Amino acid sequence: MLHYRSLFKSAGIVSLLVFTASLIAQTIHIDTASPVNTINPRDSVGAGVDRIPVDAIDHDLTKEALPPVLESGWQPVTYRQNTDLAVEAWHWNPEGTWSDPSGRQGYFIGSNTSSGFIRHSFGYALPHRGVTRNDGTGNVGFSRITDGDENTYWKSNPYLSSRFTGEDDSLHPQWVILDLSREELVDSLKISWADPYATDYVLQYWTGLDPIHIPTRGSWVTFPHGVVTAAHGGMATHMLSDLPVRLRFVRIWMTKSSNTCDTHGSADPRNCVGYAIKELYLGTMSKDGAFHDLLRHTPDQEQTATFSSSIDPWHTADSPVNTKEAQVGFDLFYQSGVTRGLPAMMPVALLYETPDNAAAEIRYLENHKYPISYIEIGEEADGQYMLPEDYGALYLQFATALRGVDPNLKLGGPSFQGVNDDIEVWPDADGRTSWLGRFLLYLRQHNRMRDLQFLSFEHYPYEPCHITWASLYDEAELIHHIVDIWHNDGLPASVPFFITESNLSSSTSETYEDIFSGLWLADYIGSFLSNGGSGVYYFHYLPLQLEHGCNDSAGTFGMFTVHPDFSINQPLAQFFVAQLINHEWLQSEGANQIFPASSDITDDAGHTLVTAYADHRPDGQWSIMLVNKDQDNSHRVRLEFSGVHAHFTGTVEESVFGRMQYHWASPQRDFNAHMPESRNNVQELYQGGKADPDGPIVRKQISSEEEIALPAASVVVLRGNF
Repeated sequence: MLHYRSLFKSAGIVSLLVFTASLIAQTIHIDTASPVNTINPRDSVGAGVDRIPVDAIDHDLTKEALPPVLESGWQPVTYRQNTDLAVEAWHWNPEGTWSDPSGRQGYFIGSNTSSGFIRHSFGYALPHRGVTRNDGTGNVGFSRITDGDENTYWKSNPYLSSRFTGEDDSLHPQWVILDLSREELVDSLKISWADPYATDYVLQYWTGLDPIHIPTRGSWVTFPHGVVTAAHGGMATHMLSDLPVRLRFVRIWMTKSSNTCDTHGSADPRNCVGYAIKELYLGTMSKDGAFHDLLRHTPDQEQTATFSSSIDPWHTADSPVNTKEAQVGFDLFYQSGVTRGLPAMMPVALLYETPDNAAAEIRYLENHKYPISYIEIGEEADGQYMLPEDYGALYLQFATALRGVDPNLKLGGPSFQGVNDDIEVWPDADGRTSWLGRFLLYLRQHNRMRDLQFLSFEHYPYEPCHITWASLYDEAELIHHIVDIWHNDGLPASVPFFITESNLSSSTSETYEDIFSGLWLADYIGSFLSNGGSGVYYFHYLPLQLEHGCNDSAGTFGMFTVHPDFSINQPLAQFFVAQLINHEWLQSEGANQIFPASSDITDDAGHTLVTAYADHRPDGQWSIMLVNKDQDNSHRVRLEFSGVHAHFTGTVEESVFGRMQYHWASPQRDFNAHMPESRNNVQELYQGGKADPDGPIVRKQISSEEEIALPAASVVVLRGNF
């Protein structure tokens, strides 16, 4: 087995650089009049640790495995919370207590006084689930609303009822949507209600293409007989209209609860609020009164799909648990060395959790004196289709509970999905469709804006499996665009904003191993910090095995390829560019001032081929990171510090990493018409491609009088004085 230090070639082994440079040098302008941002990388340029295979946790978080990871230079760590995406309740501590006297079911609260070492923690599947699939669970679990079993039921989150929000239930309507997958003629709906049931509700159909992913291009229309009041539960049969309606999506919009108790009894008030449905049946009624159901009722992903507004976090000790993957245990996380001893951004689960469990988590961390920088509340509520007012109501309840533990905590969220445009939802009564705008409005209406001390969002800019070289030209503008959107939605300029998780796309591919990924990373980090970003976290920090990615290629979110035992095989392009960013461009500690920099090097289609990012470091040096996204041509440039019309003087430190230092060679694959599932195993995926050469970064001193040669497809960092 190779020791990791043998993987990084010495700086003396350098490939000959051959340039097809343009004859006339072009000018990169750095405006020194005023910085656009000031950051301390020790606080704000880091990486994320997520739920990963148990074997990876046990190997990666060791003193033997961490050194090459830390050499990337990322500093603070954000702990990513995954059970909200997986529709699970998070047992952040395996030890704890249940709300039910039986001690085996109910609402779980982790122990904040246990003395055992927490190495792994797991998520427990929710038995009252109401969603077939969402943006976190595309192939796991199923809804209880169309599972064919009237002994199971969906139930909404009790914390969204008036008992906990202090608001009328009509202000937090709960809903269920049926998706028939294609348009069908429908005139009848049967609802098998559980307790508590809706006494007032509205039955509607959608006029557009997709109410979940395109919520503003269409509208919900109430059926002619779709308004229901003073209902009594049980099996409710509804003739929706006199004539069948052609539709694909049906929504049940619930505004008043019976407040009767579910099957878990009346001892816990959470059992007696909200809404619960056993099963839905949708179709047509013939003249003889026979009902003809169109739905597929199966306990799997092939059932007729349903979506729900929220889910009750009630579960049992016997609820299914995925033991192959785990959240890193808090004690291992803080004691392994991965945090570098720095305060970490820590999460609390929100969508499928309780405020009490979140408060217990923070007590545990503080009891153990583990340093916390920020608390991120919830994970991708937008991808779980939660309306902003519902997230707002939960956010405030959790914020109150957390402040009861420590009033000095810095709270924020909502960890949006990696979107490039405003997140839109069905219009409210005033026609507002912006998710963030309505969430901020909810906080203001409750005089609680002080409880949002940062905004967090993720960045996965490219559509999975549709990345071309031209995609690379979009990155700088995508970052600028989304920052503008958040501020236009009403985010105060005083509220810091963080990208807490990021990479090229939500699905891996061999693009992640190519030099493309390194160029993107430099452009992304430089652009975000140049647009006022307060903190940014690379994802994923720890070495992981290749996984089955786009177009049947093997990919990884990490900076390395690894052997089947998780030992490092090779560093990838993003590892070397991370070193350029963290060791050459930024100074690791102190106030780095980011200044505007611009280039007019374009192709005939108007693509900006070279982007520039300027840092005035604490040591007084100026550091300029230049990204040449032209994959075929080098460019010659000069730097001009336009505020003082000056140039570098003396010698300049130059660091270069590009196609001449790194090349990814894809493996040859045989055609198979029906690839068995074993194709996904580690041994098969390990037979992936190879980087040759795989570095190193070329570092040398040049004269400030020289024109700068930017090799094709490269990142160049220049550091000096003027």
